[in-house]
Amino acid sequence: MIGYACCGSFCTLSRSLKQMETLAKKYSLFPIVSPAVATTDTRFGKAEDFLALMEAISGRAPITTIAEAEPLGPAIPLEALIIAPCTGNTLAKMANGITDTSVTMAAKAHLRNGRPLIIALASNDALSANLRNIGTLLERKNIFFVPLGQDDPATKPHSMVCDFARIEETLEAALEGRQLQPLLRR
Repeated sequence: MIGYACCGSFCTLSRSLKQMETLAKKYSLFPIVSPAVATTDTRFGKAEDFLALMEAISGRAPITTIAEAEPLGPAIPLEALIIAPCTGNTLAKMANGITDTSVTMAAKAHLRNGRPLIIALASNDALSANLRNIGTLLERKNIFFVPLGQDDPATKPHSMVCDFARIEETLEAALEGRQLQPLLRR
């Protein structure tokens, strides 16, 4: 079973869901969402519609609370956990040991079992405030990144977004214990 968590990079959620649909053909998925995704309606869609779609894809209602996420390590071991999209906020929390959302609790609980955590980053401050957090997590055991690059260097010079189409490839490499390369794309 693969955990599939989504954070509030709302403009990338549709790309993430396409990958979730692809993975669901091969893997049993366990959906998890951050509080922002669970409760926020945006111009990109309504929270309830997103939750319903995740449930339709996976056959399971998404985990939305810390209490629901805690058993994912000890009681419900996952083969791997994917966070797609992972926001800069969630990335910073994981880099600094902060466990205050369903997604950060799922990551903490999952990493206890020494299994891969795959980060599909989408952050407007990846090349500024969050650059050190990327470095911190790259050094940690069992954490892998989906290859990423600048999405709009001219108007958003600090922003980076992963290549969502490479989530499955990154998952397969992570299950073998290796980081997919090249990590940085053009």
